[in-house]
Amino acid sequence: MGALEGRVAIVTGAGRGVGREEALLLAAEGAAVVVNDLGGATDGTGRDVGPAEEVVEEIRAAGGRAVANGADVSDWDAATAMVEQAVGEFGRLDVLVNNAGILRDRSIVNVEPAEWELVQAVHLRGHAATTRAAGAYWRQRAKAGEPVAASIVNTTSVSGLFGNFGQTNYGSAKAGIAALTVITQIELGGYGVRCNAIAPYARTRLSAEAEVEGTPRFDPLEPGNIAPFVGYLATEQCPIAGKIFYVHGGRVQLVQPYTLAESITKDGRWTVDELATAAQVLADVDTTPTMPVADPVLWT
Repeated sequence: MGALEGRVAIVTGAGRGVGREEALLLAAEGAAVVVNDLGGATDGTGRDVGPAEEVVEEIRAAGGRAVANGADVSDWDAATAMVEQAVGEFGRLDVLVNNAGILRDRSIVNVEPAEWELVQAVHLRGHAATTRAAGAYWRQRAKAGEPVAASIVNTTSVSGLFGNFGQTNYGSAKAGIAALTVITQIELGGYGVRCNAIAPYARTRLSAEAEVEGTPRFDPLEPGNIAPFVGYLATEQCPIAGKIFYVHGGRVQLVQPYTLAESITKDGRWTVDELATAAQVLADVDTTPTMPVADPVLWT
């Protein structure tokens, strides 16, 4: 019996890359899975339910249960319908893995308004819409006196947590997802919902097996490395809640959220002249983030 036997999950952006591996692992551990993927290009253009259907076929061929969903996660009504599909097909919903995303990399002075809005919509609104729909479902169950042991796993990014040149739209959306994760835990924890986030470091759609003289070896950038920790967070008995993790290869590291550091104080209101001297100590503090990886190309 798998670790997720009897649980029902939605995985967004599950047609390719990390999302595909997450859907396959959850199914292999016994979960019934709604495989969502709009099927567009990495920049969000186009639409094709084919990738989602291929993952569903792979899950069913292995003896699992799955259905495809080609909805746009940034559509509030479509997100609600996705939750309804899970409940209609499998009788319940226990797990939501938010993974869907796109890229339109631009610096702040070069980003077009449409590029900004699209990236924000798919990432931040896409996470919020599905969370809103699933959260309402779990709250209703909890208020009806039913036991709820639900899990939401969001996907933030090293770019959003630590910053990366040329990704103002993407990074700010991913930072928003980190905040969404913490606040969702505060708001839904009382209803039996656990919300966490991962910042994966892996290849997305360009995965290849590593070999040394023809012998397969462990490839730390293989997207499948991300899935086991997501699967663990999705289990009914997992105690982790309201946290963010960096996941790379065999490494899972807790990310420390914003914390208060150096301060200046006085007994009363500051003047600008006083701050010109006293605030120098704040300028001298090095708050440069400690980057967990060197190659920003794979931070997404």
